[in-house]
Amino acid sequence: MRIRTDDEVYRVDAVWLGPPRATMPWRARYVAWGVGVFVFLIVLTVERKLGISLFWAIAWGIVATILLTRIICAKISHERPLSAVASMWIRELTAPRETSAGQGGAVTATRVRVSTTRPRRQPTRRGRGRGVRTTKQARA
Repeated sequence: MRIRTDDEVYRVDAVWLGPPRATMPWRARYVAWGVGVFVFLIVLTVERKLGISLFWAIAWGIVATILLTRIICAKISHERPLSAVASMWIRELTAPRETSAGQGGAVTATRVRVSTTRPRRQPTRRGRGRGVRTTKQARA
């Protein structure tokens, strides 16, 4: 005997098609409408802060909202609800990361000591070799 799973029940999306006898020409889940309203308000706020006029802010805001809502809702399903996707996104952003930047700043010569006299080599014990010749050795 074959046992049927309940996957088909969950595959049915809760879709709002529009008011009775005036359905929309597209299918959108209830969660998409909620995400779309939230995204539209954020996009409109950002556009107005940038100084875009109200007409163009609304026009481009609708286009940006549709694109962002489709991207967000592509990640959402009955197996991965919006709350799980949002918490995963927040955890990814706040997770500790390995520091890739080096410690310290730009190299400068501000802490290099400068002397007015040129350093000289110390003469060797016998006065010969690599050291600086003394006046007695120079005469000989």
